[in-house]
Amino acid sequence: MPRDYKKEYNNYQGTPEQRARNDGRKTARRKLEKSGKVSKGDGKDVDHKNGNPKDNSKKNLSVKSPSKNRSFPRNKKAGKK
Repeated sequence: MPRDYKKEYNNYQGTPEQRARNDGRKTARRKLEKSGKVSKGDGKDVDHKNGNPKDNSKKNLSVKSPSKNRSFPRNKKAGKK
């Protein structure tokens, strides 16, 4: 059975909470691009150390490889990596 991307978007990605989280991740990426720590297409991820994508303070952001940034279980509370 093929995936229904429109339904997935409407049920999850399009919710106001998820859109705000996505905006926070994009803002963090842009902030580190301006400071020269990452660049477009470099294959690096911007990590939120405390797990909160809305907290874009300088001390909360770091640059990691995708394998390091995406390797911990997401079922834990934010900040408990």
